[in-house]
Amino acid sequence: MKSCVVRRASCVAFIFALSCQARAGDGGRNPAGPPEFKGAAALSYVEKQLSFGPRIPNTPGHDKMGDWLATELRGRADTVIVQSFQQKTDKGQTLKLSNYLAQFHPHATDRILFLAHWDTRPLADKSANLAQQRMPVPGANDGASGVALLLGIADALKAKPVPATLGVDLLFVDGEDYGDFSDSTETLIGSRYFAKHLPPGYTTLYAVLLDMVGDKDLDIQQEGFSLSNAPEVVQRVWQTADRLGYSRYFQPRVGETLTDDHVPLQHAGIRAIDVIDFNFPYHHTTDDTLDKVSAESLQIVGNVAIALVRQ
Repeated sequence: MKSCVVRRASCVAFIFALSCQARAGDGGRNPAGPPEFKGAAALSYVEKQLSFGPRIPNTPGHDKMGDWLATELRGRADTVIVQSFQQKTDKGQTLKLSNYLAQFHPHATDRILFLAHWDTRPLADKSANLAQQRMPVPGANDGASGVALLLGIADALKAKPVPATLGVDLLFVDGEDYGDFSDSTETLIGSRYFAKHLPPGYTTLYAVLLDMVGDKDLDIQQEGFSLSNAPEVVQRVWQTADRLGYSRYFQPRVGETLTDDHVPLQHAGIRAIDVIDFNFPYHHTTDDTLDKVSAESLQIVGNVAIALVRQ
């Protein structure tokens, strides 16, 4: 699921004027009630995804996951667009893939895009045990946590819609984690497809990729390509997190430079960033299981996401 480019962003800090200054927020909280985002519900969405088994393209678990995801989104969003397509691998296998785009206020011109990948990796190539390297990754954090965040956002938007002048899009991309990240044709497949097949007239103010955001030991740093290509979006997200008291978890320092689903969107001219905890010791191993994910971490990232759409 994403590879680390052997370099780091050279500039530690960026000072950019935001086109719209964020006003004081409350983390998606109703002053008289509980947070809009429900971390416990998000954790249950992680558990549900794991019940399907590995969500590897061309497997029963992948098919069940896709059917469930489509049903869940149609019960929440105003519009759901399904991009079904095929990708032929170098080994001659044809992968059957689908992206899901759930839209709230689809006719609004000002839009915010959140995205995550919903597939899981076929081989746990970072497992210490050689036999386990031939086994699939369960994908509790690497895959399921991002999907759970997006579904939690959908719950909040269904319960309390944003103003009609603002549109919110939730994009679930497929085939992110299938192949070797040194082979550009068999990873980030869904985001590459989406970037080349945007809905007619599609625009967005910015995009936030949510990836590996459920780690119990949450440590999100500022990813290199995000800082290089959309520094004002990084600033907006980190300022929001700081305002909510989450600077311990959203670290204001430069992290790794990663090839992830935000990169194809950047190439398509979208101001996209990667919100990712890459300091996850179970990345691409068979130990990426439910016990490594917490409702508290999902709550923190979910509160930041809701605050972004409520600004």
